[in-house]
Amino acid sequence: MKVPLLDLKPQYQLLKNEIDEAIQRVVDSQYFINGPDVAKLEEEISNYLNVKFSVGVSSGTDALLIALMALDIKPDDEIIVPTYSFFATAGVVARLNAKPVFTDIDPITFNIDPKDFERKITKKTKAVIPVHLFGQSAEMDEIISIAKKYNLFVIEDAAQAIGVQYKDGRFVGSIGDIGCFSFFPSKNLGGFGDAGIVTTNDENFYKKLKMLRMHGMEPKYYHKYIGGNFRIDTLQAAVLRVKLPHLDGWSAKRRENAKLYSQLFINKGLSEREGIINFNEKNKVLIPKPVYKDFELNVKNYHIYNQYVIRVEKRDQLWNFLKEKEIGCEVYYPVPFHRQECFTFLNEKDENFPHSNFAAENSLALPIYPELTFEQINYVVNCIEKFIQQN
Repeated sequence: MKVPLLDLKPQYQLLKNEIDEAIQRVVDSQYFINGPDVAKLEEEISNYLNVKFSVGVSSGTDALLIALMALDIKPDDEIIVPTYSFFATAGVVARLNAKPVFTDIDPITFNIDPKDFERKITKKTKAVIPVHLFGQSAEMDEIISIAKKYNLFVIEDAAQAIGVQYKDGRFVGSIGDIGCFSFFPSKNLGGFGDAGIVTTNDENFYKKLKMLRMHGMEPKYYHKYIGGNFRIDTLQAAVLRVKLPHLDGWSAKRRENAKLYSQLFINKGLSEREGIINFNEKNKVLIPKPVYKDFELNVKNYHIYNQYVIRVEKRDQLWNFLKEKEIGCEVYYPVPFHRQECFTFLNEKDENFPHSNFAAENSLALPIYPELTFEQINYVVNCIEKFIQQN
């Protein structure tokens, strides 16, 4: 049985007529830059996330970059980021010649460790970028409290977390100063290429973000800031507008698939319900800890499972075994920032990041997209069980 890591074709077939019509509408208008669909998408995203302002941009990476630019980050300013994330979280800091300062992660959620965040603050620290990794909210109350204590900006990297509600019901991306989202095709809400959006409740940030995405220009040919070409394509906005009403349903199906995975692992005696952070003889698969009681799907602070990430011993061997069984899987992320060659100049000590190292060396993402069948998920779990029995 083939089980791809992600198959976008069923989703497209479901919406094919609507998407094709939306694309044709833009083509007929020949209004490819800042067309009407861009403003409409921004309004619809703002309404969905209950945030005052949204600015469509060219990618999730550019969302992070333009957010830092809006905060007027200067060379040698320090920005605190978790060391375990997609490269853009730290890369955008370095692109502005600021200094990324790395923290370890929480061993269960994979998100930034607030205590390590506070330990890393210096007089040069200007902001922190908590990442809502794999579709689960970071501990925003604690992060916001620390940021206020030291007068720091908070940029939420919500690239994998659109639709996630924090425990008080607020959507991630609306809690800090600026929220950053990606519409890369593999995301829960994905476009037909690169795209992203930036959110804020601060009108001054909003006005600056809109100018920065157009080379810092307003009015035309008058440049108050040095910005860039960070515009979202009208075609992408049109496609995303078709998909947005279906987002909650897709995320709910991902949670149902995660529930099934976890229950199968537990029933087979391969893991514990509450999750653990170290391997032992009885638990060979560390499953994501549910952030809702007894797997209920109707409570706040739920996980939307952009990825369903387990941690296993002999991860690389299992990875190869599953590929032989035609099961798609992926490692997110094999090299934390403090181990990346491009950041060796920071002279970080590897032993300062034990939980990030453990995740990098043992984590494996399994297929979780909404259209997966019971048979496919059961096959994946059975193959993992077989591998563990053989090893």
